[in-house]
Amino acid sequence: MLTSYEHYALTEMLGAPDSPPRDNGQLCFGQAWERQAFGMALALSKAGFFEWDVFRDELIAAIQAWEQSHQLDDPSWDYYECWLAALEKAVLVAGLITPAEFAALCGATERPGDGGSKDGAA
Repeated sequence: MLTSYEHYALTEMLGAPDSPPRDNGQLCFGQAWERQAFGMALALSKAGFFEWDVFRDELIAAIQAWEQSHQLDDPSWDYYECWLAALEKAVLVAGLITPAEFAALCGATERPGDGGSKDGAA
Protein backbone atom coordinates (compact mmCIF):
# COMPACT_ATOMS: atom_id res chain seq x y z
CA MET A 1 0.00 0.00 0.00
CA LEU A 2 1.33 3.42 -0.94
CA THR A 3 1.50 6.29 1.51
CA SER A 4 0.27 9.67 0.37
CA TYR A 5 3.85 10.74 -0.44
CA GLU A 6 4.51 7.72 -2.67
CA HIS A 7 1.14 8.23 -4.33
CA TYR A 8 2.03 11.89 -4.99
CA ALA A 9 5.45 10.99 -6.38
CA LEU A 10 4.11 8.33 -8.72
CA THR A 11 1.15 10.32 -9.97
CA GLU A 12 3.52 13.19 -10.79
CA MET A 13 5.28 10.80 -13.18
CA LEU A 14 2.23 9.23 -14.86
CA GLY A 15 2.31 9.72 -18.59
CA ALA A 16 5.59 11.63 -18.40
CA PRO A 17 8.72 10.52 -20.27
CA ASP A 18 10.28 9.44 -16.97
CA SER A 19 7.30 7.31 -15.92
CA PRO A 20 8.31 3.94 -14.40
CA PRO A 21 7.53 0.72 -16.29
CA ARG A 22 4.14 -0.74 -15.45
CA ASP A 23 2.31 -4.00 -16.07
CA ASN A 24 -1.47 -3.95 -15.71
CA GLY A 25 -1.17 -0.61 -13.91
CA GLN A 26 1.29 -1.94 -11.32
CA LEU A 27 4.95 -0.99 -11.06
CA CYS A 28 7.13 -3.77 -12.38
CA PHE A 29 10.68 -4.58 -11.37
CA GLY A 30 12.79 -7.21 -13.12
CA GLN A 31 15.35 -7.51 -10.34
CA ALA A 32 15.55 -6.81 -6.63
CA TRP A 33 18.04 -3.94 -7.04
CA GLU A 34 15.48 -2.06 -9.17
CA ARG A 35 12.89 -2.16 -6.39
CA GLN A 36 15.56 -1.17 -3.85
CA ALA A 37 16.77 1.80 -5.92
CA PHE A 38 13.16 2.89 -6.45
CA GLY A 39 12.41 2.69 -2.73
CA MET A 40 15.66 4.43 -1.79
CA ALA A 41 14.86 7.44 -3.98
CA LEU A 42 11.36 7.71 -2.53
CA ALA A 43 12.58 7.29 1.05
CA LEU A 44 15.39 9.85 0.76
CA SER A 45 13.09 12.38 -0.85
CA LYS A 46 10.32 11.78 1.66
CA ALA A 47 12.85 12.24 4.49
CA GLY A 48 13.80 15.62 3.02
CA PHE A 49 17.29 14.86 1.74
CA PHE A 50 16.28 16.16 -1.70
CA GLU A 51 13.11 17.38 -3.37
CA TRP A 52 11.24 14.91 -5.54
CA ASP A 53 11.31 17.36 -8.45
CA VAL A 54 15.11 17.58 -8.17
CA PHE A 55 15.33 13.81 -8.43
CA ARG A 56 12.93 13.80 -11.40
CA ASP A 57 15.08 16.40 -13.17
CA GLU A 58 18.11 14.13 -12.68
CA LEU A 59 16.12 11.15 -14.01
CA ILE A 60 14.98 13.05 -17.08
CA ALA A 61 18.58 14.17 -17.69
CA ALA A 62 19.83 10.57 -17.35
CA ILE A 63 17.22 9.33 -19.83
CA GLN A 64 18.09 12.13 -22.27
CA ALA A 65 21.81 11.37 -21.95
CA TRP A 66 21.16 7.70 -22.75
CA GLU A 67 18.99 8.63 -25.73
CA GLN A 68 21.65 11.00 -27.08
CA SER A 69 24.36 8.35 -26.88
CA HIS A 70 22.37 5.34 -28.15
CA GLN A 71 20.02 4.37 -30.94
CA LEU A 72 16.46 4.43 -29.65
CA ASP A 73 16.01 0.74 -30.53
CA ASP A 74 19.21 -0.23 -28.68
CA PRO A 75 18.37 -3.35 -26.63
CA SER A 76 20.64 -2.18 -23.79
CA TRP A 77 17.96 0.33 -22.72
CA ASP A 78 17.21 -0.07 -19.03
CA TYR A 79 14.94 2.40 -17.28
CA TYR A 80 16.26 1.49 -13.85
CA GLU A 81 19.88 2.03 -14.91
CA CYS A 82 18.81 5.62 -15.63
CA TRP A 83 16.95 5.70 -12.28
CA LEU A 84 20.10 4.53 -10.51
CA ALA A 85 22.23 7.16 -12.28
CA ALA A 86 19.74 9.83 -11.21
CA LEU A 87 19.75 8.55 -7.62
CA GLU A 88 23.55 8.57 -7.55
CA LYS A 89 23.62 12.16 -8.79
CA ALA A 90 20.91 13.29 -6.34
CA VAL A 91 22.78 11.71 -3.41
CA LEU A 92 26.02 13.42 -4.44
CA VAL A 93 24.37 16.81 -5.01
CA ALA A 94 22.60 16.55 -1.64
CA GLY A 95 25.99 15.96 0.01
CA LEU A 96 24.94 12.66 1.56
CA ILE A 97 28.21 11.18 0.36
CA THR A 98 31.37 12.72 -1.07
CA PRO A 99 32.56 11.94 -4.59
CA ALA A 100 35.58 10.14 -3.10
CA GLU A 101 33.37 8.01 -0.84
CA PHE A 102 31.13 7.25 -3.78
CA ALA A 103 34.05 6.22 -5.97
CA ALA A 104 35.37 3.96 -3.21
CA LEU A 105 31.96 2.33 -2.82
CA CYS A 106 31.61 1.82 -6.56
CA GLY A 107 35.01 0.20 -6.66
CA ALA A 108 34.02 -2.20 -3.91
CA THR A 109 30.54 -3.17 -5.08
CA GLU A 110 28.89 -4.76 -8.03
CA ARG A 111 26.87 -2.55 -10.31
CA PRO A 112 23.74 -4.07 -11.88
CA GLY A 113 24.60 -5.87 -15.08
CA ASP A 114 28.31 -6.24 -14.24
CA GLY A 115 28.11 -9.85 -13.14
CA GLY A 116 30.98 -9.31 -10.72
CA SER A 117 32.73 -6.76 -8.58
CA LYS A 118 34.83 -3.96 -10.06
CA ASP A 119 38.03 -5.75 -9.09
CA GLY A 120 37.19 -8.69 -11.34
CA ALA A 121 36.19 -11.09 -8.57
CA ALA A 122 32.88 -12.81 -9.16
